[in-house]
Amino acid sequence: MLLALLATAYAAWHHQQGLLCGATLLLALASWSLGGFWRWTALVAFPVATLFAMMRPHFRPTVEESVGALLMLAGIGWITLREQGTRTEMAWQRNIIEALHVGSERLNEARDADAIIRAGVSILNQLGVAPNLAFVAYRQGTPMILAATGAFESYLEKPIQPSDNDSRSVQADHWVAEETLMLLAREDRRRYLVAPVYGRSSAHLGVLILTRPTERDFDEEEKSVIASFGRLLGAQLGQWHAIRDLRDANELTLRSLGAALERRDDETGGHTQRVVNTSMRLARRLGWDEEQVKSLRWGAYLHDLGKIAIPDAILHKPGPLDPAERKVIQTHTTIGYDMLQDLHFLPAETLDLVRYHHEQWDGTGYPAGLRGQNIPDTARIFTIVDVYDALTNARPYKTAWTKERALQEIRAQAGKQFDPHYVESFLRMMSEQDDAKLVS
Repeated sequence: MLLALLATAYAAWHHQQGLLCGATLLLALASWSLGGFWRWTALVAFPVATLFAMMRPHFRPTVEESVGALLMLAGIGWITLREQGTRTEMAWQRNIIEALHVGSERLNEARDADAIIRAGVSILNQLGVAPNLAFVAYRQGTPMILAATGAFESYLEKPIQPSDNDSRSVQADHWVAEETLMLLAREDRRRYLVAPVYGRSSAHLGVLILTRPTERDFDEEEKSVIASFGRLLGAQLGQWHAIRDLRDANELTLRSLGAALERRDDETGGHTQRVVNTSMRLARRLGWDEEQVKSLRWGAYLHDLGKIAIPDAILHKPGPLDPAERKVIQTHTTIGYDMLQDLHFLPAETLDLVRYHHEQWDGTGYPAGLRGQNIPDTARIFTIVDVYDALTNARPYKTAWTKERALQEIRAQAGKQFDPHYVESFLRMMSEQDDAKLVS
């Protein structure tokens, strides 16, 4: 660029119009790559050099030279402005690509619908198309802002009601958008854009609302980008809803199966739901996340599935089992495990509980004789709860124990039958439950 400046100065001093034009073009090419204010160097240098040349004594430009200088100046100005526009367009495209790339990753990492929505609004905000963004969707029949930036943030998680005590319905996008826009001051919503979000099978999932405090309209490219992002967000939300519906169906199926199974082994009923509830309470007390709790819950539903293959004469025998009968009933753990192999949606932790919930801390349990930490966590928690419930409820072969006697037995078996750490947490949980009952 320094060489081009020197050539421009030389051409102006010696009245070399052709050299001045060439040097100016070279200067333009060199300065455009630098960006910033440097890109205007040629547009400033050429008229300055031309005026300097005209001020030199004995220089009288012809009409053709003057017209040529003006055309040269206009050409450089047009090319510079076009180059500036191209750079802006390329920066915008790079920003879009980066936002959509990062957005796809963040949306895939989100664990629930609210997290997906928050991630989506945050990513759209990074594009800088508008300072005020809101995603509005229905919660229990009422439209609410579930994620927002800018002026909308103060209305997060608040229901949107018709203004001025109007009784008109808000069960439509145009009413929801209108009422949401009315939450902002007029200067914050001089220009706005509303983009509906749809999931699979055109299911309506919500609406994106963007506003600007300026008079600049949303151009067609911005509208296209927002619509594309809305489709991406809708696809991710739709996928999550489909997975949730499938999980709900799985949950209902497993719960119903557990209830049906216990009717064969427990005429009074209730064992399955009791051990499910107590196991979940203990797991959460121990700090397990909800995925782990779900695996434990599903295993609790299915823990005695294998008893479906045990003969009634053994399962309902009123007295103690003989060694041969005991071997038969002990097979229910592996039978249940084998029966569940084709249910590929079941986590490994669920299958571990079904197979190993009769293992003992000291290695004397069945079916594999596992010891200590080698016993899966779900099985170590569940066996405490299962034994406690069996002790405190009547069976064909025994009467119900008192709660105090059962807890004493659980305590005595810590380090023998049960994980001592989990026993300590279980006993403390049961003690706090009793204290809560006394207070209430």
